[in-house]
Amino acid sequence: MGKQALSDSKYAIVGAGLMGRLLAMSLARRGAQVDLFDKGGPDGSHAAARIAAAMLAPLAESAITEDSVVRMGQYSLPRWKALISQLSETVYFQQDGTLILWHRQDTSDAERFSAHLESNCCSNPSLTKPQKLDNDQLRNIEPGVADRFNQALYLPNEGQLDNRQLLDALIVELNTLKVNCHWNAEVNPEELRKQSYTAVIDCRGTGAKDQWAATQTQNTLRGVRGEVVRLYAPEVKLRRPTRLIHPRYPIYIAPKENDIYVVGATEIESDDLSEMSVRSAMELLSAVYTVHSGFAEARILEMATQCRPTLKNNLPEIRTQQQKGLSDLIMINGLYRHGFMIAPAVLDCTLQLLEHGESASALELGLSITKGLQQQEVACA
Repeated sequence: MGKQALSDSKYAIVGAGLMGRLLAMSLARRGAQVDLFDKGGPDGSHAAARIAAAMLAPLAESAITEDSVVRMGQYSLPRWKALISQLSETVYFQQDGTLILWHRQDTSDAERFSAHLESNCCSNPSLTKPQKLDNDQLRNIEPGVADRFNQALYLPNEGQLDNRQLLDALIVELNTLKVNCHWNAEVNPEELRKQSYTAVIDCRGTGAKDQWAATQTQNTLRGVRGEVVRLYAPEVKLRRPTRLIHPRYPIYIAPKENDIYVVGATEIESDDLSEMSVRSAMELLSAVYTVHSGFAEARILEMATQCRPTLKNNLPEIRTQQQKGLSDLIMINGLYRHGFMIAPAVLDCTLQLLEHGESASALELGLSITKGLQQQEVACA
């Protein structure tokens, strides 16, 4: 893939989830002509990005993911501020840290979790170390839970945004930038390659399973089912994303504007998109009640499920293909449970790849780029 002035280019983007919308906006702002295709409508009701808590928590996620994903998350936090500030519509963004709670019987699990985070901070000094809170300190930053918990961990600088506000705001930008949006249009990227595009960019998430399988590599694509509950809970008043350590059903609680809370946790190795199970609903609601009694009077606004696009190694990847007589193909996938946390990093690496034929940021962040059928793993800096 050679160098290409973006202002002289024409791109087709297939899939208008989070990555598809961010790329379409960014390319159009750089003067490119963009055609965006999606099998659904602009509300994104079928997209994994709509069923998400949109937490931006690289230190918290460092307990369960690779260092490259953590670095992408760190890179993306200030980039989210810049991206949101450029939108004409208001998008809720908060960076008041993450609170980690646990019940007394789960203290040993919490101690292991804390030690893991401390170790990660030692190996990555750019991470801000977690702060251990006693009850008085907890009451000062999150008074609503201090009657039930005697201690906590506080992870400074982490954040969140409102995913649905963002998806809607991006549509406003795409219309302003005159991106050609083709809704309810299920298209094959290979067919689009026969047209006069500089490149076709496949951002379909789990919808691209067959395309990824056709590249004949071992890093295959699958869906991991997640389930979330959206609650209206005016009696609760949590100030920041909160996670509960629990051996059976750890949960996260992401407070949005207007007393809305997104509660989730489940990760099921399945492509099943059917409704939430009774077991999952009971476990999520029981766990959230143990965090704050005010959730007992909350109103259930929505119980939703979605499958997050996940590669075999649970890491994001960009693949490119070139073939004489066809447009270049760029495939972006595998953002898994970290889509919002790392999206700006993946976005910037893709823009560099399109403009320069390579990405220095991918090398620094450890984002894998595969060219053709031959894996070229980007080493960690």
